[in-house]
Amino acid sequence: MTTSCDIAVVGAGPVGGTLALALAARGRKVLLVDKADLKPMENPDFDGRAYAIAQGSQSLLQEAGIWERLPFAPCPIKDIDVTDGKPGRAPSPLKLHFDHKAVGDDPFGWIIEARSVRVALNAALAQSNVIVRAPAEAVVSRNPEGAVLQIGDERFAAKLVVAAEGRQSPLRNQAGISVTRLPYKQTAVIFAIAHELPHNNVALEHFLPGGPLAALPLTGTAAHPNLSAIVFTESDANAKLLYEMDDASLARHLRARLGNRLGGFSLVGRRWLYPLYAMYAARYYDTRLALAGDAAHGVHPIAGQGLNLGLRDAASLLELAGAAEDPGAEAMLRAYQAQQRPINMAMLLGMDALDRLFSTNFPPVRLARDLGLAAVERLPRLKQHFMLAAMGR
Repeated sequence: MTTSCDIAVVGAGPVGGTLALALAARGRKVLLVDKADLKPMENPDFDGRAYAIAQGSQSLLQEAGIWERLPFAPCPIKDIDVTDGKPGRAPSPLKLHFDHKAVGDDPFGWIIEARSVRVALNAALAQSNVIVRAPAEAVVSRNPEGAVLQIGDERFAAKLVVAAEGRQSPLRNQAGISVTRLPYKQTAVIFAIAHELPHNNVALEHFLPGGPLAALPLTGTAAHPNLSAIVFTESDANAKLLYEMDDASLARHLRARLGNRLGGFSLVGRRWLYPLYAMYAARYYDTRLALAGDAAHGVHPIAGQGLNLGLRDAASLLELAGAAEDPGAEAMLRAYQAQQRPINMAMLLGMDALDRLFSTNFPPVRLARDLGLAAVERLPRLKQHFMLAAMGR
């Protein structure tokens, strides 16, 4: 027996899960498959990982029924500081400050714990009409008329398969879609700190020769009223050393870069190590197949836009495939690629240029970029453009 559905989404992470829920909310019959068991991802312990959600992504999370189910309150980003410097020295006085009030009353976005998103996704899926198979692996076959997914003894037919399985996407590889990778020779060490002074909802992007250091405001807890997520980027070798240090040694290295901005602090939760590289797929579709999120593209996390780009892919597919009589028709797939690929490539190239510009200690380049920051600070219209882009608007 074959069960028919409109769209099958493979990959139940934030992008795939959100897309499946939003499609189902609009009346589509959706199959969601993931090789991992989703429940154990609801780790009750704080682990320091967080997502930056731009204001433009919030509406999709609301439509999918995720936003109101977040168990831990998102922390609004009201201001952003962009600074340049060297370890052990005060940041350059030529900096850039973005105030959300310059473009309205809404925050630039929110910082949300990763576990909070997973809990909300699972809760929304449990109360939706989405057919969920996890842990499970689907054997997918596609032809111009449709796709078939074999999951154990079950067989599903769909008009469209969305690959949202991440950067190593098996479905992308099966389709023979090539990928270009841009190595940065940098690795991010991710953890959280509990600190003495309030962050006042200000996100920091501090550029250093080894890579950017981000301090992202988190909602505090009873045990730790002031919390921030740290994304500490360094060369691959140095990042590995930092990751393996004891807490006191890592804290000393962080203080040399962070200064007294947040007062005294201590590390909380566990650490994560993420090698960094950008990547982009040669195309976003194949017969009855669309790539979304990290299966299609990956950018440097310098501005925290990776997940937001994936959610924009999901929003595009929601509007195009969600309303189409045949959601897997080639015309729909071409329209999706035409809409999303230029946006994603522009972000990839922009983040790549920023990282290469700021990850150098060459004095003339340092002077030029500091003067550039100062110039943008004094140009209100240009600042507003950057602020609206950060909000996903």
